[in-house]
Amino acid sequence: MRSSSSAISPLQLAVFVALTLCLATSSVSLADGSHKSFGALLSMLKKQALGRGIPQETLDSALEGLQPVSRVIDCDRNQPEASLTFDQYLGRILSEERIARGRKKLTDSRRLLANIAEAYGVQPRFLVALWGMETDFGRATGSFPVIDSLVSLVYDGRRGSFFKRELFHALRILDEGHISLARMKGSWAGAMGQLQFMPSTFRHFAVDFDGDGRIDIWESEEDVFASAANYLSQSGWRRGQTWGQEVLLPEGADLSLTEFKQQRSPSDWWSLGVSTLDGSDFLSPGLLSSIVQPEGFKDRAFLVYNNYHVIHKWNHSENFALTVGILSDKIGDL
Repeated sequence: MRSSSSAISPLQLAVFVALTLCLATSSVSLADGSHKSFGALLSMLKKQALGRGIPQETLDSALEGLQPVSRVIDCDRNQPEASLTFDQYLGRILSEERIARGRKKLTDSRRLLANIAEAYGVQPRFLVALWGMETDFGRATGSFPVIDSLVSLVYDGRRGSFFKRELFHALRILDEGHISLARMKGSWAGAMGQLQFMPSTFRHFAVDFDGDGRIDIWESEEDVFASAANYLSQSGWRRGQTWGQEVLLPEGADLSLTEFKQQRSPSDWWSLGVSTLDGSDFLSPGLLSSIVQPEGFKDRAFLVYNNYHVIHKWNHSENFALTVGILSDKIGDL
């Protein structure tokens, strides 16, 4: 996830394997003498981590003999520009196969998801949709060792302060015994597990729902779903409410009305000429709502409620948040 604490461009994050795993074959060339400067960096990081209370034993295990990973640096420097229209974006993600898998996952985990919904107030369809968006229901979690990736990105320096904070969180996760170093893998930018949580997001929101004393967002579906639900709940999710729906704007509509923070009652939108696709009432006529449009695509518009804004906190992309909502609708309720 990225709550989007992630460093990856939000649109690319949602296109799964190609960018989450960074399949680029080229690599940057590290400067001559880089091993010497990298060694100095490791010494500094160890000293700073010790000052934060991370034990020497953990640091020796995680950082000893580590070398910069050129492929990680290459991925960070060469993120492709977004070029998909919203319809193309939806077409890649909302395949009939993925929708069918989402429905099956919902059914297979019915009892667990019902328990989590009761505990956190988040409807199961949204949890399954986020899971599907982030890692294709756990199938594309990333193969990069998280510590190696984060140290390499600190070394590259372009966003060194951000990745250093994430590194210290990752070291703390190791020290607390939630995951072994060998299993601590994720995307090239350090996003981890079936939710693609950055280490800081893990430490703030991940939970041990299966009660085994460890938080495992890599293999435990109990911890995966509960951690996602806890993130949404702590971010302001409102129990029982939906996310939004597609609407029609009147011809010549003032597009300043689609500014993200503009909120009105559905009746106000109706009086301004906004209508549902089939002319029926809005889904939640008593709730404040906003009008949003997909990034770079102004021919479609959506009336969205509070829970949409919570999804948007997870990943700061209109395309991502809208697609989560649409996918959740297609997966359906228990």
